[in-house]
Amino acid sequence: MLPIRDRNPSGQTPYVTWALIAVNVAVFMAYWPLGTTESVHEVFRQWGMVPTRLSQGQGLYTPLTAMFVHGGWLHIALNMLFLRIFGDNLEAEMGHARFLGFYLLTGLIAFVLQYIAAPFSPVPVAGASGAVAGVMGGYLLMFPRARVDLLLYFIVGLRVVPVPAWGLLGLWFLLQVLGGLSAPVGGSVAFWAHVGGFLAGIGLSVRLWRMRGARTFWRRYGGRPPHPTAQVEIPVVRRRGAPLPPPQPSGLFRRDGDLRR
Repeated sequence: MLPIRDRNPSGQTPYVTWALIAVNVAVFMAYWPLGTTESVHEVFRQWGMVPTRLSQGQGLYTPLTAMFVHGGWLHIALNMLFLRIFGDNLEAEMGHARFLGFYLLTGLIAFVLQYIAAPFSPVPVAGASGAVAGVMGGYLLMFPRARVDLLLYFIVGLRVVPVPAWGLLGLWFLLQVLGGLSAPVGGSVAFWAHVGGFLAGIGLSVRLWRMRGARTFWRRYGGRPPHPTAQVEIPVVRRRGAPLPPPQPSGLFRRDGDLRR
């Protein structure tokens, strides 16, 4: 399953979200496609966070630079997809400058927790996933009942299914905790960075949530972003030969996952 969009776009231009995506992609393109294996490894050693170096007092800048270094096309694609989905509404609530500070601070906290979990690991830690996890944590607190469209693969084909943010993000967080508890120390996936970023995102969003009215804010907008629900089509892609669904009554259109007159 893969989240592809939420149902309440902010209606504003999320300048910081798009700028962060552009910077991440630009940095990745600068070293990955044309670089040799050794040169790519050198980028990770120099600009990624290597816990053993930090323990020796070296590379103190790397928790910041590591946020913009990624380990492959899938790594950066998933991080930027999640940032695009969850970043715009949070940026609209926080404002551009505060959202940028929030993103960078949650990313730094994420790397600190990963360092605490394995302070002598020689494996470089890199990627925007800790900061993106912070955005997801803030989104969960502010908009727990926002509808997020998931692209699911069934036996008969692909289908888009809306789910509440609390279900999707809660499951994601649980998987990170379980991964951190079961994975070897210093493994290839920074589960504790994800956990740290997510919790930091919730914690750093509490003040904004209270300023908006806390539970009153949830009740006023139904736990969703304070923006109109987008009218979306729900495509269904079926395998060749799969049975077609029964025809729908005329005079109806599909909006937000329901049939309405």
